[in-house]
Amino acid sequence: MATLEIKDLHVSVATEDGPKEILKGVDLTVKAGETHAIMGPNGSGKSTLSYAVAGHPKYEVTSGAITLDGEDVLEMSVDERARAGLFLAMQYPVEVPGVSMSNFLRSAATAVRGEAPKLRTWVKEVKQQLAELEIDPAFAERSVNEGFSGGEKKRHEILQLALLQPKIAILDETDSGLDVDALRVVSEGVNRYKASGETGVLLITHYTRILRHIKPDFVHVFAGGRVVESGGPELADQLEAEGYVKYAGKQEAAGIA
Repeated sequence: MATLEIKDLHVSVATEDGPKEILKGVDLTVKAGETHAIMGPNGSGKSTLSYAVAGHPKYEVTSGAITLDGEDVLEMSVDERARAGLFLAMQYPVEVPGVSMSNFLRSAATAVRGEAPKLRTWVKEVKQQLAELEIDPAFAERSVNEGFSGGEKKRHEILQLALLQPKIAILDETDSGLDVDALRVVSEGVNRYKASGETGVLLITHYTRILRHIKPDFVHVFAGGRVVESGGPELADQLEAEGYVKYAGKQEAAGIA
């Protein structure tokens, strides 16, 4: 059973005025079969956490530890983290001109699985996932995310999730920019991925609307670069009703605007 463990994580980012500490001692454990929602005001460090786990070079881990099934994630390169079973669905998926979605997906699957999927099986697998995510098959021959709408990009992030089947999926504001129908389709895709019970989800969001579709087991409030409160799904309902006002002092005290 997969386990992502984050201990006392401190992360800084380079600015014109020198390094600025964003994460200030994050502790979090995500196990297979669990869905954790990270919520909090803008600038609280939610996305920084996702980038630090994935290995974005802009974010420097100054202290603390990240392990996946006991293996030191911080000693892994970005591609090694992906092969080990970590997946990041980005808030703003990047465009890759000149690389078709079909080639990108098969190359990624080959890297993760350790061998190229058999073509006949692979084509069937991709067609099934395209249909379930209501993606036009013609998109498979288009360049990765080039000219895609926000909703189309998010559906393709979930397509990657479905085909790669990582141990731990980090979804960074996957609900942003989605209309009602796209939110339903994307959420259903995440729920299918979760159904095996052998994978864990870390869902980063501002809003509770996606949590009506993807039910969290745990909700954590981020403020000032750390987890300041944790609870069950009822905590999300409380945040919906009251907002983040009560956490504003903790945000400002930590020097995060």
